[in-house]
Amino acid sequence: MSDAAADPKRKLSADEVREAPGLDDWRFLASGIRARFRTGDFAAGLALVDRIGAAAEEADHHPDVSLTYPAVVVTLVSHDVGGITSRDVDLARRISGFAAEAGVEADVSGLTEIEPALDSAAPQHVADFYAALLGSEVEDNGEWVAATDQVPSLWFQTPPGPDEEHGAELPPQDPEQRWHLDVWVAHDEAEQRLQAVLDAGGTLVSDAEAPSFWVVADADGNRSCICTRAGR
Repeated sequence: MSDAAADPKRKLSADEVREAPGLDDWRFLASGIRARFRTGDFAAGLALVDRIGAAAEEADHHPDVSLTYPAVVVTLVSHDVGGITSRDVDLARRISGFAAEAGVEADVSGLTEIEPALDSAAPQHVADFYAALLGSEVEDNGEWVAATDQVPSLWFQTPPGPDEEHGAELPPQDPEQRWHLDVWVAHDEAEQRLQAVLDAGGTLVSDAEAPSFWVVADADGNRSCICTRAGR
């Protein structure tokens, strides 16, 4: 990365993250860069987590780590700037090095992050309710309910008025759908995920905003979005 990109307080663009060397194991999803390491057993995963924890303490920069029997999943983000910085890139490279030294392979296939979204003309009227329901708190003046270690973030989308375009040139629905899922995938897996959805009986509603997102629908007409960091 350039000297400017090495500024630990500067938020990196999706293109800068994608082009940064040493991040082959990582993909930029909604909340940060994520990697999955196929450890194969709990003991190997725990040993990897121990090394990650020591490095995180040394750097004073702490990732989210999920340990299961077959894998360790790591997500990195600089919360103080609301994005990815050189601190995340540096720690990601160290973590990949630990995995390589342990003979553990990274698996980027199928990395996914879910964000539910609710259409609401007045999010501030319902945000507190959903924060209480999910055991979380409201952020960004009522536009978001924050993710916790138990639930994903929830965001509110203001539906178009009667004289406005129906976002991204989408045809209207009857009845209008209030909830939808934003399914974040790696930029290099989006078209594969889209094809899998179509092969499973889904339909493409709109690709007007691709590669940022594709709008798809199930057989009953319920819509979701396949989202990437590309083009944002």
